[in-house]
Amino acid sequence: MQQDLNRVIEQVSKEKGIDKTILISALENAMVSAAKKTFGHQRKIEAQYNPELGEVELFEAKLVVGEVTDPAVEITLQEAREKLDPDAEVGDELLSKLDTSSFGRIAAQAAKQNIVQRVRDAEREIIYNEFKGREGQLVNGIVQRFEKKNIIVNLGRTDAILPEKEQVPRERYRQGDRIRAYIVSVEMTSRGPQIVLSRTHPGMLVKLFEQEVPEIYEAIVEVKGAAREPGGRAKIAVISNDPDVDPVGACVGMKGTRVQAVVQELRGEKIDIVHWTADQAEYVCRALAPAKVSKIIIDDEGHNMEVIVPDDQLSLAIGRKGQNVRLASRLSGWRIDVRSESEADEETRRARISLGAIPGVNDMVAELIYQSGFKSAEELAEADLETILEIDGIGPEKAEVIYKSSREYVAEKRRKEEEEKRRKEEEEKAAAQVEPEAAAAADGSAAEDKEQKEAKEQKEA
Repeated sequence: MQQDLNRVIEQVSKEKGIDKTILISALENAMVSAAKKTFGHQRKIEAQYNPELGEVELFEAKLVVGEVTDPAVEITLQEAREKLDPDAEVGDELLSKLDTSSFGRIAAQAAKQNIVQRVRDAEREIIYNEFKGREGQLVNGIVQRFEKKNIIVNLGRTDAILPEKEQVPRERYRQGDRIRAYIVSVEMTSRGPQIVLSRTHPGMLVKLFEQEVPEIYEAIVEVKGAAREPGGRAKIAVISNDPDVDPVGACVGMKGTRVQAVVQELRGEKIDIVHWTADQAEYVCRALAPAKVSKIIIDDEGHNMEVIVPDDQLSLAIGRKGQNVRLASRLSGWRIDVRSESEADEETRRARISLGAIPGVNDMVAELIYQSGFKSAEELAEADLETILEIDGIGPEKAEVIYKSSREYVAEKRRKEEEEKRRKEEEEKAAAQVEPEAAAAADGSAAEDKEQKEAKEQKEA
C-alpha cells in the first residue's frame, strides 16, 4: 500500500505536471471531508499524509475542559488522562487517531470525487498560467472538430477555439489538419481555461515576420505597425536601428524568400512592406505605395490628411474597393482622403470663386483665405474673428472687414435663395391648381361633343 500510493502520487505529478504538495493536500482534504461525512461535521478532524506508511492518517482534536458542554469537540480532564495523555491539563488540545476502517462506501466515493476535482482544478490552473503567459504568440495545433462555424483546435494539453470572426474567409480546414494561429486571449471560466485563437489578427503577421527575419528577432529591425484585410492584402511598417541594414530588404530576403514564406502561411495574402519614418506626411505617402502622391494637406486638429494624386494614379491609390487607402489609414493612424489632381483643381477653382465673391476680398486675399483651409464663403462666415485674425498676410483691420462682409454676403445670399425657393413653390402650386380646371374643361367639352354626335345620329335615323 505504501509503495502503491507513493507511486501513484509520483506518476500523477509527472503526467499532469502538478506539484506533489498539491496532490498530497488534495488527499488530505478529501479524507477530512469523507471523515466528517462518517463521524459528523461538528467534529474537529485533521489529516496528515505519512509517506513512510503510504497513507493519510486522520486525527480528532479535542479540548481538555473541566466540564464538557460540547462532547464533539471537548473532553474532560479525567478522560483525557485515562485515554490520551496522562500529563494532560485543562486547556490542552489533544489529538487522537481515528480508525478509517469504518468508512462507508459513500464516504470513500466522496473522497475520490474530491481528489479528482482538486487534481482537475490544479491542472486547469497550470494550463491557464502556461497559456496566459503566451498571449500574443503563435501556437501550432490540430483541427479537432467543428462547433457550428467555430473550429476547436487541439493544442496538446488542452483545446482552443478559433471563432468564425477570427477565421480568414477563403480558408477551409478539415478534421486533422495542422493549423497555426495567434493567441488573442486566455480567460479562466467555470469550464476551465478558454483560449481564443485568431488567423486574422495583425499580430499574427508581425509574429510570422519575427520567425522569418532574424533581424527582427534580434531587434536590429523594428516593426512599427501592421494592418491587414485577411486573405486579401496587408501592410507592415518597419525601421532599422542599424544604418547599415535596410529594413525592407531584410524583410523581403534573398529573392523574396522571407516574405514569400509569410505569404505562403497566410495562403497568398499580398504583403506591402513600408519603410517607417517619423515624418507623418512622408509615412502616409509610403503607406499608399505603389501609388505616387503629388501633394498632401494636413489637418492636425482633425487628424486628417488630404492626399492629391495624379489622375492616372487615383484608382491605384484607392485600391480595389478602397482596400489600399483603408490599409494605409489603419497603418498610419490618420484619416486619409484621396482625390485626383483634376478634382482638387476644380475644388480650388470653385473655392476661389466663392471666396472672391465676398465684398472686399480680391484674388490675392481669396488665395490667402483658401490656403488657410476655408473652401467657401459659407465656411468663412461661420468662423469667428479670432480665427480670421490668425490668417497669415491679413491684418487686424482687413480681418474685421472680411469678418463682417462675409457674414453679410452669406446672409444676403441665403435670403435670395429662400426667396427663389418660395417663388418656385408658388409657381408649382399655381400650376397644380390650373391643371384640374383645365382637365374639367376638357371633360365638359368632350361631353358636349358626345351629345351633339348622338343628336345628329338620331336625326339621320
